[in-house]
Amino acid sequence: METRGKICIFGASSSRIERTYTDAAYELGRLMAQHGWSCINGAGSEGLMRAVSDGVLDAGGTVTGVIPKFMVDNGWNYDRLTHTILTANMHERKQRMAHMADAFIALPGGCGTIEELMEVFTWRQLGLIAKPIALLNTIGFWTPLIDMVERCIKQGFMKASHEQLWHVAETPQQVLEELEREIETGIVPAESKY
Repeated sequence: METRGKICIFGASSSRIERTYTDAAYELGRLMAQHGWSCINGAGSEGLMRAVSDGVLDAGGTVTGVIPKFMVDNGWNYDRLTHTILTANMHERKQRMAHMADAFIALPGGCGTIEELMEVFTWRQLGLIAKPIALLNTIGFWTPLIDMVERCIKQGFMKASHEQLWHVAETPQQVLEELEREIETGIVPAESKY
């Protein structure tokens, strides 16, 4: 299947989470494949990483997992993926995923997911990348982070335009539509540099 490009998905590796999150991740993966997008993620065998991978693969799409060797040695990789790329460490993993991706979607997750999201957000803020970023705000998961960014803006730590550097959507269909609109029209949120 020929793809329109690659979307990098950040998301939880925990399997101890509410089913609503897993269902939304699976549906996003299914829609990505149906819309012709391939997936890049961290190759995890559990949680939302696995759910989005299963959604893509079950719908006939492809998933490339990027994972450090130590995680494979611990048996944390998902062996169903189309391709797996081994890296020496976490830094190389993030760099490879960001380089390969045409866009990013952050699903709910813990510290690792938040760190990945905020790194690409910062790169976009600084003008180092111009790739679309979106948050899948399943049952309001990302609302506290969105509020924190708004607080930073109100108190002068960030510019008002920085709020435009990501899209926020409540459903898998909406988040994909937001990214596709930016990619296809070339109309991107205002970017500003320090």
